[in-house]
Amino acid sequence: MDTKLTLKLNQEIIEKAKIYASQKKVSLSRIIENYLNSLTNDSKNDNSIEISPFVKSMSSGKKMPTDLDYKKEYSKHLMNKYK
Repeated sequence: MDTKLTLKLNQEIIEKAKIYASQKKVSLSRIIENYLNSLTNDSKNDNSIEISPFVKSMSSGKKMPTDLDYKKEYSKHLMNKYK
């Protein structure tokens, strides 16, 4: 059963949302309904996500340094590879 809901929102946000909805070919009401549903859906608990054995097997257990310059490291790798 659909019920009417009145919201007070910033006019600019409403206009942007209408444009977005138009581009996606969906009603603004449907977007808001889906958003509220995703917020209140109990079955999508973050703790319910199960990691597959394949993904677990890919983990090396090593931690990467936060200041790692991956572009520099990759460049070194390529230089050594094509010597």
